[in-house]
Amino acid sequence: MKPILRLPELRALEARHAADDPPLMERAGAAAAEAILDRIEDRREPPLVVCGPGNNGGDGLVAARLLKERGHGPVVVLAGDPARLPPDAAGALEMWKCMGGHCHDAIPSGTYSIAVDALFGIGLTRPLEGRHAGLAERMEGLGCPVLALDIPSGLDSETGRALGRAVRADRTLSFIALKPGLLTLDGPDHCGTVTVADLGLAADLAAAGGRVLERGAFRDHLRPRPRNSHKGTFGSAGILGGAPGMAGAALLAGRAALKLGAGRVYVGMLERLPVDPVQPELMLREARDVLSLATALAVGPGLGDSDAALELLRGAIATDLPLVLDADALNLLAAHPSLGRTLVRRRAATLLTPHPAEAARLLGTDTASVQADRLAAALEIARRFRAGTVLKGTGSIVATAGGTWSINGGGNPGLASAGSGDVLTGIVVALLAQGWPADAALAAAVHLHGEAAEWLVAAGTGPVGMTAGELVDSARHVFNTWVPGA
Repeated sequence: MKPILRLPELRALEARHAADDPPLMERAGAAAAEAILDRIEDRREPPLVVCGPGNNGGDGLVAARLLKERGHGPVVVLAGDPARLPPDAAGALEMWKCMGGHCHDAIPSGTYSIAVDALFGIGLTRPLEGRHAGLAERMEGLGCPVLALDIPSGLDSETGRALGRAVRADRTLSFIALKPGLLTLDGPDHCGTVTVADLGLAADLAAAGGRVLERGAFRDHLRPRPRNSHKGTFGSAGILGGAPGMAGAALLAGRAALKLGAGRVYVGMLERLPVDPVQPELMLREARDVLSLATALAVGPGLGDSDAALELLRGAIATDLPLVLDADALNLLAAHPSLGRTLVRRRAATLLTPHPAEAARLLGTDTASVQADRLAAALEIARRFRAGTVLKGTGSIVATAGGTWSINGGGNPGLASAGSGDVLTGIVVALLAQGWPADAALAAAVHLHGEAAEWLVAAGTGPVGMTAGELVDSARHVFNTWVPGA
């Protein structure tokens, strides 16, 4: 899977290769020059390279020099004091000048084949202001493609948070490895298409702390079903929820569990219903009875916060079954600390699927704080509750109790609809019921959830108006394309 490096890991890696020949800046500039050449459609219009006061600007200056050597006449803007450039960037500026290159203070009027954002790289932690904010806005208004080097200027590489005015690029060329901020929160709206130039350091990335969530994380569990099988072969998923007025949440989770392959699906409803007329294969039971019928449990869709809901959650935590907690189960967990103390002592696997507001309740903070550092929040929930955790949202983050993590790059805005999380819960519990290990089940469910939404859009449904119910059949279709020989 594609590695993701956080800032301390990147800085340590750069330090280990500081004496390399050719230097990392030269390699980055060469990769940038190739990316620029690949995207220039009209050679009559010059490329624009906007360089900042640090090493990201140095990368841009190297790229400009190499473009000039190959017969292009790049226009270079230097938005910084030449006397205060870091040593490597100062050297790149000197080489640019030695070959007759000139630096402008502002973007000259005219048309350009491409605008290259080399203002600020991964170390920026403050908002773009004044001249730099003006350059970001001017680049976007030129009417040509924008290529960001390493990360769009104004985007926090660790969190994906736009620091005030941030560049919106059509493409981003990330150096060495991906960064979390490219993939989560505001990152996908600012980065466009992301590619990576590893600068010859691929061998150093094996120990990276994070990965992009891809099928390789769970491929070994995608096996065709034997002909000699029966419904008992594929386990029994139990779903507890469906308080009065919220029956739909539990039914959506149940339908997803059924269509993702659980042999039996028991839905323990707090609101008594005789049958699901849309999916009569679901077995609706007294909620308490499901605890003894299932081989894997999900608690929370439409559960509510009643005394009965609290007792059901306590009963589910006390079982030795793989357990998924979502929605109101998470809210009850946050409101009753004793539940959390019991949860961490469970011998069976536990998985948590919070959205940012639920994550904030679990951590005793607010939603803005969770969103300010989504990766840290997901890792802390996983550590605190000893549970695999997905923090849902743009770039859903999957964290394990052991501290490993991945970011899912799939999905689309169609998932921002009521019931989408209930479908995810149903998918997870279906895989658990079929015997999948917990971490693999969570990773597969999150990735499948996103791909199901993408498949719907490709087929002409959404993203505007996409419903959670439509995701169920789409997820079934995509999953069957994953399984060899299905």
